[in-house]
Amino acid sequence: MNAVLRQIDNFGLKEIGELIKKYGCKAPVTNNDLTDPAEFNLMFGTSIGPTGLVKGFMRPETAQGIFVNYKRLLEYNQDKIPFAGAQIGQSFRNEISPRSGLLRVREFCQAEIEHFLDPLDKTHPKFKDVKDVKIKFYPCEAQMAGTDLHHITVEQALEKGVIKSETMGYFLARIHQYLAAVGIPEDNLRFRQHLQNEMAHYACDCWDAECKTTYGWVEIVGCADRSCFDLNAHAKATSTKLVAKQTLDAPVTREVVEVVLNKAAVGKAFKKEAGGVTAAIQNMEDEEKVRMKEQLQSDNFKLVVGDTSYEITPAMIKSVEKVSKTEHVREFVPSVVEPSFGIGRILYCILECNFKVRENDEKRTWLDLPPLIAPTKCSVLPLSGSPDFAPFVQELS
Repeated sequence: MNAVLRQIDNFGLKEIGELIKKYGCKAPVTNNDLTDPAEFNLMFGTSIGPTGLVKGFMRPETAQGIFVNYKRLLEYNQDKIPFAGAQIGQSFRNEISPRSGLLRVREFCQAEIEHFLDPLDKTHPKFKDVKDVKIKFYPCEAQMAGTDLHHITVEQALEKGVIKSETMGYFLARIHQYLAAVGIPEDNLRFRQHLQNEMAHYACDCWDAECKTTYGWVEIVGCADRSCFDLNAHAKATSTKLVAKQTLDAPVTREVVEVVLNKAAVGKAFKKEAGGVTAAIQNMEDEEKVRMKEQLQSDNFKLVVGDTSYEITPAMIKSVEKVSKTEHVREFVPSVVEPSFGIGRILYCILECNFKVRENDEKRTWLDLPPLIAPTKCSVLPLSGSPDFAPFVQELS
């Protein structure tokens, strides 16, 4: 049973259903049978406009505002990679069963950093400053095997392949330093890697900073390598290039597939939308351009841009050919490493971890906050209300 519980997030609908039947799981209060597992949308649905006919969703994270503004942020950084943007605000999740105070809620404060970097170079210039920070790592392999945590430095974790890049290691170390500074004891803190089936569809690696509380281990900060997923998705939906450029030390010649359009035919067919259709075709991957050429030999080609599809006819395409291009600038879609902080959960863990009770006297309690976040740094409290003490209290305070 313990082995199953360790891997519970790694099971799908079918496997969880089989486990419920195998172990005879019942509702804890009523002892009734459980229903079959079902998928559940954690995004809050809503209606937009006076008629309510337009479907919308409340944001489940703050990150997308940064991705939407990527081009402008890149310009602010003088078109140089790497750079980062940060945002704090409210997010919304359709939590099945809100409970445990600030831990499971439907509206919460979230702070996120989106660190954009070259997917071929995930080093970090400040990694050397944190390489000796010791962290309790709980990687996938240890979870699956039921073995102990790895209490090692960030540099050792990188050398052993526990973490995949300097940038991921840098942010995990900085998260660890931040949580320690605001009052999370090291004995109550670990970094757990997501299991493969648990990992978000957009991530290629993901770690959670977890704090041990009276509710068990609770995720308070996530750090995900989101690869190029978000920028690619926005670029596809808007037919806009969301890329960065790097000047090459020496020119590179490579073969690309080039599409020459019959602009008159495209303009006549799609009118105001012709520009978007043209951009979508030019931004297609080479394999997709070749597939379009093959399909147009016998039929029309269906081009999907966002939620709209367009019929591309053979008359709209003059040629699709491989050509050699000499490039002096490398163009690439940046990867993103994203630390995401749950402010409410961090606050709860700070309060629980620093709430003290005197031994053998439960009524005598105090909050032992670190000076960094304590609202009162020092207090002068006279033991007597006698007016004779007043001058001394005044002088000391």
